[in-house]
Amino acid sequence: MQQITITTPDDWHLHFRDGEMLHETVPATARCFARAIVMPNLVPPVINAKLANEYKSRILAARPKGSHFQPLMTLYLTNQTTTQDIIDAKQAGVVAAKLYPAGATTNSAQAVIGIEALYPVFEEMQKQGLLLLIHGEVTENHVDIFDREKVFIDQYMIKIVQAFPDLKVVFEHITTSDAADFVLASSHHVAATITPQHLLLNRNDLLVGGVKPHNYCLPVLKRSTHQQALRNVVASGSNKFFLGTDSAPHAKHAKENACGCAGCYSAWSALELYTQVFDELNALDKLEGFASFYGADFYGLPRNTTSVTLAKQSWTVPESINLADGEAIVPFFAGQQVAWKIV
Repeated sequence: MQQITITTPDDWHLHFRDGEMLHETVPATARCFARAIVMPNLVPPVINAKLANEYKSRILAARPKGSHFQPLMTLYLTNQTTTQDIIDAKQAGVVAAKLYPAGATTNSAQAVIGIEALYPVFEEMQKQGLLLLIHGEVTENHVDIFDREKVFIDQYMIKIVQAFPDLKVVFEHITTSDAADFVLASSHHVAATITPQHLLLNRNDLLVGGVKPHNYCLPVLKRSTHQQALRNVVASGSNKFFLGTDSAPHAKHAKENACGCAGCYSAWSALELYTQVFDELNALDKLEGFASFYGADFYGLPRNTTSVTLAKQSWTVPESINLADGEAIVPFFAGQQVAWKIV
């Protein structure tokens, strides 16, 4: 197949950041996605409806002229989150709340310590129909970083979905066969997002031949057997897995230092790279469901009515992207060829 047209997709997990960065990140996403779930881990984090609406306004102001792109806002859960915060968020149009275990990833220091303490909040979310988005990793230092997703499933995820059977839960950016198996075995109220980097890469791509900071993300890349498990579930066409890029920009100097930031900025190539993966898997007929249908269905939102066309045409991802303030971002797959291109 040399060309494919699919319903305009949505990105069900990304990071826009804030301030001047929005003038880069919002257009990059709006070029091919109609909607996106916007992560709330700003500094300070988006912890209530007021902050969510203010952030949404800044995102809308950064849209390209004529764009109809719509951000879908989320709350950042803390140990101070109240049931009233959830009620207010629902009334304000917020669609989900994000659970970060404290210290799990970028700007998560103010996040949750003692997950069971949030059970009253989860109960209100279940009542209000607000989705729970989970970064599923434990953060205890003694737990190997490659095992943290599996340990989180055993210690917390199983208990959460059992305690709140009607709460819609998205296991975000899953990286292991354990997570894929858990989602497949769970009820129709449990789903997962999968990133392009976890479909394309494994930990060899991070560590062999020297550490590659622009492939460093959290959850960290896992062994090739886990990568293959994720490729298998997307190729299967299961409606429990859908597109979430976890596109996460950082300035080049912040990635390329002794303590580099976690995150891959994939917005400028993500849809093309997903298409490349599905082509490699002889599963292009499954791409539209993964990219355009299953996330909207799970969130209870209408499917998009427009379309996007991609052609099998090689192009090279730029080595860097310069921002207006003089900073540079190295995009995911920088300098490498991608086999598909948006027409």
